[in-house]
Amino acid sequence: MDYTKLTFTNNFVFCKVLENNLELCQELLELILGVHIQKVELADKEKVLDLTPDGKSVRLDIYVEDHLGTVYNIEMQVAAKRNLPKRSRYYQGMIDLNSIEKGARYNSLKKSYVIFICMFDPFEKNLPIYTFSNRCRELLDLELGDETTKVFVNPYGDTRELSAGIDAFFNYLKEEIAQSDFTRKLYIEVEKARENKEWRREYMAWISELEESKEEARAEGWEEGRQEGRQEGRQEGRQEGRQEGSVQGREQTAIRMLKDNMPISKIILYSNLSESRILELQQNLNNDPTVLADQIPQ
Repeated sequence: MDYTKLTFTNNFVFCKVLENNLELCQELLELILGVHIQKVELADKEKVLDLTPDGKSVRLDIYVEDHLGTVYNIEMQVAAKRNLPKRSRYYQGMIDLNSIEKGARYNSLKKSYVIFICMFDPFEKNLPIYTFSNRCRELLDLELGDETTKVFVNPYGDTRELSAGIDAFFNYLKEEIAQSDFTRKLYIEVEKARENKEWRREYMAWISELEESKEEARAEGWEEGRQEGRQEGRQEGRQEGRQEGSVQGREQTAIRMLKDNMPISKIILYSNLSESRILELQQNLNNDPTVLADQIPQ
């Protein structure tokens, strides 16, 4: 992919622009949530949250905290994926566990938002913004009060009742048309990102390493599949061996990406494995960092 043509919806550019322009990140949060925020700062520069020393971890796109201690996680989601609700639950749980020290009281848990900016309608109800908080099913006016909110943004939804500012942002996401002060600032920062030679090298190195890992996994999986097929000595055996080799190759790709702390969404995209299988591989990897795909029980 031509780096000079990457847009704000590209995960790499999205992260670089907002991490290095926190005032834009603040403005984006105010736009989506309709609240006033005095200031935001990076909550965790590494963005890798660990449950326990030997537990699962998750890498977040944008992870910031405001002056009141409220935590915000913003994720760019371009490809339509299933299980977004459960992914939001997983991210929420990781943020909570990261924010509370061992032995601390539950009331020290921070108010938090998990926000997915989706380039598709995640629930197919034509809403531009879906906001979820925990309520009593029998009495909808009664909120649980756990101070957790999950938001899914859909720029293709009906924006007639939204502000001109959010409508302009949606148009920028869809067509790169800068019609407001905020989107013009985004446009300028994206242009700067495209011209940043250091970021370009970082992006190309990451893509090159990712593609190399994919090719190695394909080659290994194909060869193992052929060997299995030859041992069977019949056509059915060859087909089955290739299929098993292909699966194993994709699992090896996922393991390499997990070791590099790649986002789960990217691992799903490049390995074509289910999220549940990737999380299972992650758990096995955390239990034994030296594990290989052919050592993992099916």
